Amino acid sequence: MNELLASRDGAIVTLTINRPKAKNSLNAAVLQGLNAQLAALRHDDAVHAVILTGAEGAFCAGADITAFDAIRAEPLFGARAAIGGNIWSDLATFPKPVIAAVEGLALGGGLELLLACDTAIAGASTKLGVPEVKLGAIPGGGGTQRLIRAIGKAKAMALLLTGDFISAEQACAAGIVAEVVPDGDALKTAQAMAQRIAANSPLAVALAKDSALSSFEEPLAQGLEREKRNFHIAMHSADNREGQAAFLDKRKPRFTGA
Repeated sequence: MNELLASRDGAIVTLTINRPKAKNSLNAAVLQGLNAQLAALRHDDAVHAVILTGAEGAFCAGADITAFDAIRAEPLFGARAAIGGNIWSDLATFPKPVIAAVEGLALGGGLELLLACDTAIAGASTKLGVPEVKLGAIPGGGGTQRLIRAIGKAKAMALLLTGDFISAEQACAAGIVAEVVPDGDALKTAQAMAQRIAANSPLAVALAKDSALSSFEEPLAQGLEREKRNFHIAMHSADNREGQAAFLDKRKPRFTGA
């Protein structure tokens, strides 16, 4: 059985972790599949948005516990292939918008996947957390860094050090997810959001994402310079001229990404 499924609907690609009997926990096949898909989609100009979800009512319950031995077998501070290598940074810096559609569980590596996406929609019964300390481990896919940036020190530390779970509503209030929807509706809602994104200028969307992500890495002054540069690139684009003309003509724009 293919443990990472990819489907395409026009300009939107949905990647589905497909290990429902293991609550879609992460193993080598899933991580390798994500690596391969992100590499292929990165330069596919026909793709305007990506949705990441899990099969049969669970997003991802974290790392497959049986993979711990493989992680320990790697050289200390080596290439980290057993935990996906660069998958976490590749996902976080992916140039196209990525939406997590979350149901059931987003724990450990599952929550780290969510945090590496641009935004997330969660079903009402979803439970989220980083319970690694209960297993004598810590997050290894960016959880200690991205969680603090997402919700602040006090709330992040409470989750990281206790291993407690939070509800979808708590996650939304904290800023981890953008919206809570009835159970079973997360994917449908993410698809609707992806359609709205895909209707916009792909160049402008990419430039907006690039500017926004720079705020995590650069001082404010440098980030503002990046924003100014990207603004002028957008203003001189064919898409901007088309957007202006379509607005004045009262018609839908026909963006090309140029």
